[in-house]
Amino acid sequence: MSVRVAGRNFDDVTLVPSLAPFQIRAQASDITIQVEWAERLGEPAGRPLFDSGSVWRLYEAGSGFQFDFSAPTMGTTLYKRLFVDGLFRRARLQMNAESFAGARHAIAPLEYPLDELLIMHRLTQEKAIELHSCGIVRPDGTGNLFVGHSGAGKSTTTRLWTAREDVEVLSDDRIIVRWEGSIDQIGIQDGKRKKTLGMRMYGTPWHGEAAYASPGSAPLARVFILEHGHGNVLTRLSPSQAVAELFARSFVPFHRHEYVDSALGFLQELVEMVPCYHYAFEPNEAAVERILEFRD
Repeated sequence: MSVRVAGRNFDDVTLVPSLAPFQIRAQASDITIQVEWAERLGEPAGRPLFDSGSVWRLYEAGSGFQFDFSAPTMGTTLYKRLFVDGLFRRARLQMNAESFAGARHAIAPLEYPLDELLIMHRLTQEKAIELHSCGIVRPDGTGNLFVGHSGAGKSTTTRLWTAREDVEVLSDDRIIVRWEGSIDQIGIQDGKRKKTLGMRMYGTPWHGEAAYASPGSAPLARVFILEHGHGNVLTRLSPSQAVAELFARSFVPFHRHEYVDSALGFLQELVEMVPCYHYAFEPNEAAVERILEFRD
């Protein structure tokens, strides 16, 4: 998924270090953001929809939405405001000149949490979802997704795998899973064409404690719900169990029921295509060996 940022000067399109590895040159984009500057941002006019309790609030804005951002370190007023259409394709970002007057640090319009909020909402329009997880890609291209709440062992799992194999870590905290669509394949023996469906996992800039973040991706082979335990026990989950576990560890905008319905529908498709397991693991090398030796 690509985001195009346009502005009048260099500061308008400056990326924070975490986003720099994800920068590309693309002719088309999924989301377009126009950066503007305002002398001061006024009070919101639309109906309030959600309050994060920290740096951002969400309001109705005609047929679209308005995100307001504030933080004690940026003064007592809003420091930026994002207007976006209902499909989360076209956005206008207003930066408060008053908040940034004399700023010694780089002005980065897409700094967290705006970047993740925009992508998370855009995913509601796709067959895709963001999961609290780490994505491990083995040298043979096999992609395993380890899903878990904070403290469940995602960063520990990342360290165990990187110590054992030459793996690519897409992220140690947040992964986007997306439907890859129909793929035409030709059988080696019979030469017949067939269509298969697949899920793919993508790295994100939003890393965890182990600080792994890659713009890479890989086909998704298995999903493991992490939990600290004894004996490195794998238990196959039923589709309904898997949907419930994944939904509890997903990033979904809850302010509109259709976004929740869409997420649940996508998760149902995901668990029908990809085997899901509960993994009660011990934080040692044996936890990796258990997966390497495992056969569905």
